[in-house]
Amino acid sequence: MAAEVLALLDPQPGDVVVDCTIGYGGHARMFLERIGPQGRLIGLDIDGPELDRTRRRLGADGRVRLHRRNFAELPDVLKAEGIAGASVIFADLGVSSMQVDDATRGIGFKADGPLDMRMDDRIETTAADLLATLSEVELSDALRRLSDEPDHEAIARLIAGQRQVQPVATVDELVRLVLNAKGFTPRTWKRYQKQAPFGTAHPAARTFQALRILVNNDLTHLDRFLALAPQCLASGGRIGVLSFQPGEDRLVKQAFRDGYRTGVYAAIAPNVLRPRTGEIVKNPRSASARFRWARRA
Repeated sequence: MAAEVLALLDPQPGDVVVDCTIGYGGHARMFLERIGPQGRLIGLDIDGPELDRTRRRLGADGRVRLHRRNFAELPDVLKAEGIAGASVIFADLGVSSMQVDDATRGIGFKADGPLDMRMDDRIETTAADLLATLSEVELSDALRRLSDEPDHEAIARLIAGQRQVQPVATVDELVRLVLNAKGFTPRTWKRYQKQAPFGTAHPAARTFQALRILVNNDLTHLDRFLALAPQCLASGGRIGVLSFQPGEDRLVKQAFRDGYRTGVYAAIAPNVLRPRTGEIVKNPRSASARFRWARRA
């Protein structure tokens, strides 16, 4: 939803824009085109290797400053940069294709690899560690709470049973357990896929999503970011958040509504914005995207 993001956040020449999850730098490039030679772009990301690649990708641009920091630390970053308030703050909470497609990170479920899922390699606990230590009840609650997984009890029960024999340590091992909980084998799921409606998610998608959020403590960081964001915006500044998970969207929606009710925000998105069918056809991973914005009083 690049065009919609640009239209609603409306970066202008000379603006200070913060891309809180700069990732590959796709949105950053568009912001740079809009803010002109006098603008500034501050980019944050916790993925060190990807941030280094993005630094090389953007090249020697004096308008750009990159920080390996979590967006919950945004006030500290702006203070270090000598910025009192940003014109635009943007956060894309999705996982990049480079991260999903890297089998060594265990974030995606299409290729086998270790169940790591850390977005920041400075974190000590991996997804495999959590599957080995969380109780069945804790696993079930995490799947329900973090990804709205309807079969959370059955999945947690199978994981707890399997680890009595051997740890669940790889992507394929976890995928097979989830498929089993939902009445599939890898072969029957492939057959079902051929006749499934367009956009049908993989049965393991919610489980992997919940574990990634848990490993990286995503909702806690998002909650703190949303609480601190107003103090990081200049008067009239705009904030936009692109989320891909119901729990994330609920936090964003509530924070913006609370800010509007208390007068912190002068306006907020009347409704959530979703991608159009054409965009989903071109990029199926965008299907669950939700965009909300707010404008500082």
